[in-house]
Amino acid sequence: MMVTQFIQWFLSPVIFLSVLFAIYYSIKSRQAKDPIKKGILGGKLNISMGIMLIFISFVQLFLSNESTLRIVLGAIFLVLGIFNLFAGLRNISYFQRKAVKQ
Repeated sequence: MMVTQFIQWFLSPVIFLSVLFAIYYSIKSRQAKDPIKKGILGGKLNISMGIMLIFISFVQLFLSNESTLRIVLGAIFLVLGIFNLFAGLRNISYFQRKAVKQ
C-alpha cells in the first residue's frame, strides 16, 4: 500500500512533468535555427527523456511482484535513462563551450 501511494504521489507527477519538458524541448529544438541553440535544446531533451525513463524504470521495479519481465524491462529502461541523462549533460557542456568560443 505504501509503495503504491509513493508511486501515485511522487513518481507519477515526475514522469508527467518530464514528458511535458521533453515535448517542449523537442518542439523548441526543431524550431531553432542556430545549431548551438539546437544542440543545447537537444541536450535538455535528452535529459528530460532520461529522467522520464529512469522514473518509469522505478515504477517497473517497485511494482515487479516477482515478475521477471517487469524487472528486465525496468532494468532496460534504467540503462537507457542513464545513457540519455549523461548524453544530454555531455551535449549541453559541449555546445556551451562551443558558444563561449564564438
